[in-house]
Amino acid sequence: MRQLRAHLIPVLKGSLSIAKVIICTDGAARGNPGPAAIGVTIKDERGHLIAGISRCLGITTNNQAEYRAVIAALEEASRLGARHVELRSDSELVVRQLNGLYRVKNAALKPLHQRVKQLIATFEGFSAVCIPREQNAAADKLANKALDNA
Repeated sequence: MRQLRAHLIPVLKGSLSIAKVIICTDGAARGNPGPAAIGVTIKDERGHLIAGISRCLGITTNNQAEYRAVIAALEEASRLGARHVELRSDSELVVRQLNGLYRVKNAALKPLHQRVKQLIATFEGFSAVCIPREQNAAADKLANKALDNA
């Protein structure tokens, strides 16, 4: 599988200072492990799309891809100047680990989880909620688009 550079889909130009963003993330792996990619949408409080991310990762597991999607999203939210973040993901494992309901036992996920926690600490407010897969269609589409174009 060829590696593609990250594709940030700019919607609004320039540096922004946003009170709150709503982020939807998805990590996809075809095989586990297998070729993987991430998809992210970042919206303002009114639901207007600010940015999207569609990026191939190479060979990884689905859970690693889910975490890498969260990392890319939080890094972009920070770059945009967001102060409060609401993360929405259909990965029950990631959301429950971030909320402290599940321990991170998998050694490969521990550094990814730690990086997410470091990023979370840079925001004034953060919440993570698990959403049904149907409500995460835009992020899923971006992840699959990256895989299909690999």
